[in-house]
Amino acid sequence: MEDLKSRVNELHQLLHRYNHEYHVLDNPTVPDSEYDQLLHELISIEEKHPELKTDDSPTVRVGGPPLSQFEKINHDTPMLSLGNAFNEEDLRRFDQRVREKVDNVRYTCELKIDGLAVSLKYVNGRFVQGLTRGDGTTGENITENLKTIHAIPLTIKEPLSIEVRGEAYMPRKSFVSLNEQKEQNGEQLFANPRNAAAGSLRQLDSKLTAKRKLDIFLYSVNDLTEIEADSQSEALNNLDELGFKTNKERETFDDIEGVLSFISKWTEQRNNLSYDIDGIVIKVDDLSQQEELGFTQKSPRWAIAYKFPAEEVLTTLTDIELSIGRTGVVTPTAILEPVKVAGTTVSRASLHNEDLIHEKDIRIGDKVVIKKAGDIIPEVVKSIAEERSEDSEVYHMPTHCPSCEHELVRIEGEVALRCINPKCSAQLVEGMIHFVSRQAMNIDGLGDKIIEQLYQNDKIKDVADLYYLTKDDLLPLERMGEKKVHKLLTAIEASKEKSLEHLLFGLGVRHLGTKASRVIAEKYETIDRLFEVTIEDLTEIPDVGHKMAQSLVTYMENDDIKVLIDKLKQKNVNMTYTGIKQSEIEGHPDFTGKTFVLTGKMTEMTRPEATKVIQSLGAKVTGSVTKNTDVVIAGEDAGSKLEKAEKLNIEVWSEEDWLNKYRNINE
Repeated sequence: MEDLKSRVNELHQLLHRYNHEYHVLDNPTVPDSEYDQLLHELISIEEKHPELKTDDSPTVRVGGPPLSQFEKINHDTPMLSLGNAFNEEDLRRFDQRVREKVDNVRYTCELKIDGLAVSLKYVNGRFVQGLTRGDGTTGENITENLKTIHAIPLTIKEPLSIEVRGEAYMPRKSFVSLNEQKEQNGEQLFANPRNAAAGSLRQLDSKLTAKRKLDIFLYSVNDLTEIEADSQSEALNNLDELGFKTNKERETFDDIEGVLSFISKWTEQRNNLSYDIDGIVIKVDDLSQQEELGFTQKSPRWAIAYKFPAEEVLTTLTDIELSIGRTGVVTPTAILEPVKVAGTTVSRASLHNEDLIHEKDIRIGDKVVIKKAGDIIPEVVKSIAEERSEDSEVYHMPTHCPSCEHELVRIEGEVALRCINPKCSAQLVEGMIHFVSRQAMNIDGLGDKIIEQLYQNDKIKDVADLYYLTKDDLLPLERMGEKKVHKLLTAIEASKEKSLEHLLFGLGVRHLGTKASRVIAEKYETIDRLFEVTIEDLTEIPDVGHKMAQSLVTYMENDDIKVLIDKLKQKNVNMTYTGIKQSEIEGHPDFTGKTFVLTGKMTEMTRPEATKVIQSLGAKVTGSVTKNTDVVIAGEDAGSKLEKAEKLNIEVWSEEDWLNKYRNINE
């Protein structure tokens, strides 16, 4: 048996090495037949001796048993999206904003891979978890599917505990092969490689994912406490050394002119690549400058994504359809003769508001030019007025709501028309759809069509009514069987336990987003206290402005809202904040409010363990040394971070200093 274990270990090492040479280095040293022969030998051994199969065995790349569903898991830190730039002017404005805050800026430019953002977590050097981006806060656990991507190492070259992020994608060759197979089987074709990659990674059967031959490029390290790097370019080089696959078509520039030149080059050469890109990502290279620049609520201030100019096509606008949002805004939508744009068929495009329609002189029956903004959202660029019929008429928005017939108004300072009828059925339905969404109460299975049916059948009139639904209410609906009804009622019941910030966001208070909802919920703890707050109280909270505060106070003063909250309380919907509060962290004078950086090798406590302890003592731990850093804890072989700390006269603790302070606190 020992000989067999030894052979299995030998096969692991050989197959991992050959896989890395082929899929990451693009430099195979053995023919495919030899790799296949060794893999089949390992599969044969594992079939006869399943106790010898490990989680990082090369055989996991062929896929495992199908899952019943994907588990949803919160990201350790949010996967934020990037702000967009569409032209040179946008990029120069970005450069100006950056240089107003920091000096001597260098930019790293990377190709923006057109795929699916994922995060990969490693513990002691072994791949243990892979998540989709999801909504940025919560992703789906697709670990088994990601293991089928040969470019993802199952073990890395050092026993580090890190999280890295990247873009999984489908190479053009794999996409062509997949669609040829679908065509032969009489199945619907994928519109583009990005859709194919996303669909492949969300297969419950990882064996199907394995057949799709996906690939990946890694582009960032989520937590740099385990890696010595002072810049984005250095961090990427470190990822290469650990065995990850990064995109080598990256360059660093001292000014925006170099960035523009890089963009011009790849705008022309993008079609020569073996994979799709939809733009260029520009990042401030210095990590300490990134930290100094910080983040907005949605994206980092130190990076931006330049999107390639969109493909433009000609079609006919056959009608203009109006929809009413949950805040009463009336949005016009162009109904188009179906046409293919950037790989997908488009039949609708937003017209935004009446002012835009008049500015572009868009009329029903016009030939129009459309494109996809950022290769995603269809929009009407212009009408071809010279091809317009003589009886064409200027389009005017209605004076009354198309849903409830209430008179529409335009609030001073806004371009949108609004229906201000609180009983408007369209608004009520949209409000309920928002209430059950993922970032709100996250009632899985309660989709738009079900809510519309329930409303039309007088089963629900407000969000509280969702908690009064019964099996008898749901069974008569279209495509609702016993199993589906049970699952839906279970999801509704589970949502009652959501923390207050989810309820607050779900109620749809105007101007109140997810971050503000959490901050306010943490501050006031219960819904009842929010009935008593003033605008002055709220504006004292960071990130809460006057407009937001005024909107929340006005909302809570409404008698109908008090009735709604009572209705929810009667069904035991949670009304308190149950998340972790900053005030609950006891803290310690040597730590509270300070910023720490860990560097070098720790011998008695791993850096992730030390990070958690330091945070529990009330401090913040970051990955780079800046003038805002208070203490650097330096382990063995500390490198550039220690040097920078000494130059900036920042207090430095040895690992022994840190451990002594920790022990004294616990005595």
